[in-house]
Amino acid sequence: MDTIAIRVEGVSRQFDQTDGQGPLLVLDGIDLSVSQGEFVSLVGASGCGKTTLLKMMGGLVGCEDGTITINGRGVHGVPDNIGFVFQEPGLLPWRSVTGNVELALQHKRLPGAKKQEIVRRYLEVTGLTDFAGFPPYRLSGGMQQRVGLARALAVDPSVLLMDEPFGALDALTRAALQVELGRIVESVGSTVVFVTHDVDEAIFLSDKVVVMGTRPGRIRAIVEVPGKRPRTREEFASNGAYLELRNRILRLIEGVPEAAA
Repeated sequence: MDTIAIRVEGVSRQFDQTDGQGPLLVLDGIDLSVSQGEFVSLVGASGCGKTTLLKMMGGLVGCEDGTITINGRGVHGVPDNIGFVFQEPGLLPWRSVTGNVELALQHKRLPGAKKQEIVRRYLEVTGLTDFAGFPPYRLSGGMQQRVGLARALAVDPSVLLMDEPFGALDALTRAALQVELGRIVESVGSTVVFVTHDVDEAIFLSDKVVVMGTRPGRIRAIVEVPGKRPRTREEFASNGAYLELRNRILRLIEGVPEAAA
């Protein structure tokens, strides 16, 4: 039996509105389980609550109704061993690549040599060894995002939460980093929840794709992706099953009932 890394049960969330119209229900009755080592993507139209759900998993947004557990412990604030990667890497411009990755370890009671060893490892994993001393402004957008990923991995997270990390990148850079992310996640073994608007990206990277409906966000379907990770571009392009899966997910996002599709 698979070990459950993340369990979301009966979760709803509303936010107060500034126009006096009362609270706005953003998520309603979300139930989701993510097994240890799984890569799960959340897709859906803008405003369906994908990012809110991800932030709730990471303890950045409180859970009003229902429960969220990570590795069997309730989420109340940011859990230990969680890594975050956002669309903007949030690098400190006055620190080098090494210095930015070291930030993740500043509160850990580790000898300096051990911290340096960890940083070196994840710079190597993310292909940044030759750029260790560079300031962020000398790096491309894709390389800056690699630094953000290395920083998240440096804490050895059991769960990695990623919110559209490639959304601001050009198509070629994005495609290259998708391949790299697949390889990296396979090598470190983290459980990943990944928010994206790109259905092809979700299918290429994931074991499962969670399709969410428009506000209030509810899960319309959880779609299994065939084949083992990490995938190759050649395999992805030549497998007609992925095209069928893409069309199915797009119809679900549009709200077409599966029986009518």
